[in-house]
Amino acid sequence: MDFLQVHFPVSGVDTNILVPPLVAFVISFFTSMGGISGALLLLPFQVSVLGYASPSVSATNQFYNVVAIPSGVYGYIREGRMVWPLTGAVIIGTLPGVFLGAWIRIAWLPDPRNFKLFAGLVLFYIGVRLVGDTIKGRGGAALARRGAGSGSSSRMCVTESRFSLRCVQYAFAGEKYSFSPPWVVALCFVVGVVGGIYGIGGGAIVAPFFVAFFDMPIYTVAGAALMGTFITSVAGVLFYQLLAMLVDAQTAVAPDWLLGLLFGFGGFFGMYLGARCQKYVPVRGIKSILCVCILFVAVKYFIDFAR
Repeated sequence: MDFLQVHFPVSGVDTNILVPPLVAFVISFFTSMGGISGALLLLPFQVSVLGYASPSVSATNQFYNVVAIPSGVYGYIREGRMVWPLTGAVIIGTLPGVFLGAWIRIAWLPDPRNFKLFAGLVLFYIGVRLVGDTIKGRGGAALARRGAGSGSSSRMCVTESRFSLRCVQYAFAGEKYSFSPPWVVALCFVVGVVGGIYGIGGGAIVAPFFVAFFDMPIYTVAGAALMGTFITSVAGVLFYQLLAMLVDAQTAVAPDWLLGLLFGFGGFFGMYLGARCQKYVPVRGIKSILCVCILFVAVKYFIDFAR
C-alpha cells in the first residue's frame, strides 16, 4: 500500500495517510472523557514515532485542537454538562499564559532532548496527582450513590448555577459544588504557560487540578477544560504563525497544516463519541485511563532523555 505513504514537507514526516486520523480518533475518544483533547498524547507520538521534533510540532498540536475540539464541546453542551462560569475563568486565565509559554518554547526549549525532559516532568506530576486522587476516590462516592454513570439524563446535567466575582455555585447529581473565580484564573495562568510550552493549550493540566484541589466532579470539568483548550489553541496557532513571520523560520515554527488537519479529522469524531459516552463510564474508570496514558508517556520521555 505504498500509494498511501505521504511525505509532509513542512514537518519532514513520512507516514501512511491513515495513521494520523486513526491514532487521533482512538486517543481522543478516551481522553476527551476527562477533559483532555488528546494533544497530550499526540505530541509524544509525533516526536517519538513520526520523528517530528522541531518547535513547530507544538503549533501543529494546537492546530489539531482547533479542528478536533468543537465536536467534543458540542457533545457536552448537548448533554447539559457545561459549567459556563468555569469555562470563562479558564479562558481568562489561560489565554495570556499560552502566549508566554509559546515564546518560552521558541526561545529556550528548541532542543528536542531538553523538550522531552520538560514534557516528562509535566506529565509525571499530572500523573501522580491523578493516581492519588483516584486511590482516594474523591468525588466518586457521592456520584455513585446518586446514579452518576448510569446514563440518567436528569441526574447528569448541571443545574442551579449561581455566579458572582467571588464565588460560583452549581448543582450536579444531587450535590452542590463551588469555586472561587480569582483562584481559578490564577491557577489557569500558570498552567497556561506550561500548556503553551507543551503545545496542549493547558486543558490537560487544569482538568486534574480542578478535580484534586477544587473537588469538582470530572463530569462537569471536562467540557469547560475542552472549551478553554480550544480558545487558547486558536490563539496559540495564530501566535506561532506570527512568530514564524517575524523570525523568518516558517518551517521551524509554523504548524504543519496538512498533518494537523489529518490528526484533527480523527480527533473530531473521537471527541464527539467520547463526550456522548462519558456519562456511562465510572469516575475511577476515566481517571484510571488518564493515569496509565500519562505516566506511560512520562516514563518514556525520561528514558529517551537519559539515552
